Amino acid sequence: MAQAESTRGQGNRPPRPRLDDGTELKDQVITIRRVTKVVKGGKNLSFAAMVAVGDERGQVGIGKGKAREVPSAIAKAVEHAKKHIIKIQLADTTIPHMIRGAADAGVVILRPASKGTGVIAGGAVRIILELAGIKDILTKSIRSSNPISVAHATMDALTKLMNPEQVARDRGKAKGTAEK
Repeated sequence: MAQAESTRGQGNRPPRPRLDDGTELKDQVITIRRVTKVVKGGKNLSFAAMVAVGDERGQVGIGKGKAREVPSAIAKAVEHAKKHIIKIQLADTTIPHMIRGAADAGVVILRPASKGTGVIAGGAVRIILELAGIKDILTKSIRSSNPISVAHATMDALTKLMNPEQVARDRGKAKGTAEK
């Protein structure tokens, strides 16, 4: 009985997840869907959740979970997202260059912005970028407005980001020299 009383204030949420190096991850729900499966005896109702997790310092991941209850679906999605965290390239409070990401019908364009601009984005894109630690960015979501497709497209764009010094090295250029 004492154990039940000690967890009463927390609700059904598990403790915040942590990375191996001890940094605390924040999680935010992108979407929750009610799904039904038609079977011989009638309809089976369950919930599908998509969650983003990040440390607001350049690491972010998304995950999906499905269960009969919403809290269980969210917990499964958080565990899935923790396993799929990526490290992204940041340039101070924005991204180093413009990039386009696509997944299914979702297409997202991310453009760097000057300091003080803020996160100009909506829905799934805003959640992911804020958890990644990006403070100034311009975005445009094209084609699909489906939050799952848009979230995957955003992650695709973030994985394509490159370090300017690495690009210069790969191309055989000294840093700061322009092509003529």
